Amino acid sequence: MTVAPQSSRKKRGNGVVVGACLAFAAGMLGMAYAAVPLYDMFCRVTGYNGTTQRVEQASDVILDQKIRVTFDANTAAGLPWEFKPVQREVDLRIGETVQVMYRAKNISSKPSTGQATFNVTPMEAGAYFNKLECFCFTETTLQPGEEMEMPVVFFVDPEIVKPVETRDIKTLTLSYTFYPREPSKPVAEVKAKGEVDQNKL
Repeated sequence: MTVAPQSSRKKRGNGVVVGACLAFAAGMLGMAYAAVPLYDMFCRVTGYNGTTQRVEQASDVILDQKIRVTFDANTAAGLPWEFKPVQREVDLRIGETVQVMYRAKNISSKPSTGQATFNVTPMEAGAYFNKLECFCFTETTLQPGEEMEMPVVFFVDPEIVKPVETRDIKTLTLSYTFYPREPSKPVAEVKAKGEVDQNKL
């Protein structure tokens, strides 16, 4: 029986270790990319980290108990907009559907597109803040100097008064931050481009 030299066995061992490390790194990279949408989905379903809920129907229960909602607005670096709530706060009955407005203005000389992220504080109240309509559901494009008022239609779920963690909350803050992003291309434009590229072949 021929015994492989020790140096050959050592090289093969090193190769196995390197391969395992590369496979582990690739797996971790894949999980990192998957973690963002999964975390976002988890937050939307559970209200974790103050993420609000998107619903299709208004509440059919309205309590006599009131709650105050205050509004906050921010813009990230790279988006030349003025962005603020039209009103700073509103007092509403729990379960009552309310519409408020935010205002954005492009103060640059070029068109720009942004999309808003959002959360509610205290964070444990996020699961009970329900939006029927919101500018944050889609991207927004403003032309140079254009100003736009954007609605948010929401209600606070009456279930908020039941858990120990949320039943004594008297004030919520709805906060938005607009981030710059590249505008999405219309489907027709994408198809037309594909047809031109095929004709070139």
